[in-house]
Order: sequence, then C-alpha cells, then structure tokens
Amino acid sequence: MPQIKIYGLRKHLDPIKKLLSDVIHSCVMDALQFPADKRAHRFIALEQDDMFMPAGRTDAYTIIEITMIEGRSVDAKKKLIRLLFERIKNQLNIETMDVEICIYESPACNWGFRGMHGDEIKLNYNINV
Repeated sequence: MPQIKIYGLRKHLDPIKKLLSDVIHSCVMDALQFPADKRAHRFIALEQDDMFMPAGRTDAYTIIEITMIEGRSVDAKKKLIRLLFERIKNQLNIETMDVEICIYESPACNWGFRGMHGDEIKLNYNINV
C-alpha cells in the first residue's frame, strides 16, 4: 500500500485533513485500483517559519509524497497525479499551482509489513496496474 505524506502550513492543513485524505484516497483507489481499506496517510503540519515556498504560492501550498512498491505503469502513475490535481482543485479549491506531488518507488524486497518482507507477502490487490 502506498505510504502518503502530506505537508502544508498548519493553519491551512488542519481544517481540511479529513477531506484531503478522502480526496487523495479516492484518487489512489481509482488510479491504482486499491481497496478502500488500504489507507496510510500522515499529515505533517508546519508553522509558517518552518516552510519555505517557491515564489507564486499561497498559504494553501501543499506537498504530497507517495512512496510505494514499484510495479505500476507510467499511465497509472500519470493518472494518479492528474486525478490529484483535478480533485484537489475541484473539491478543496486549492489551485494546481499550490500542489506538488512526487512518487517514490521502491522494490518490494525493501518493504516490510504484517511481519513479512514485501516480496514474500500475498497481497489482496494487484500492483501491476
């Protein structure tokens, strides 16, 4: 399952955490065909003096880092990014200029969960989408 970190200014991020998590998860389910019960989101809310932003960004500036086992197609990853931009803008009114997304992939053998190595566990979802 992807591990997702969301960074933003506390004053903006705290009030929208639940909705933003729901939006992100809907994108993951649609683009990567994930089950509804596979959600792992961590919010890192920062104070203004702890977050330096590029020019042209507002207090809504949000960084989304997605770490997952490698195997998804380029099309699936592009669909995920496209859906995130669209749904975050439409449902949270955060302009695409204020959203940055990065996907990190790692071999299954580098993962450990449920007491097993990622390349030895039988998942109930498909990674090769």
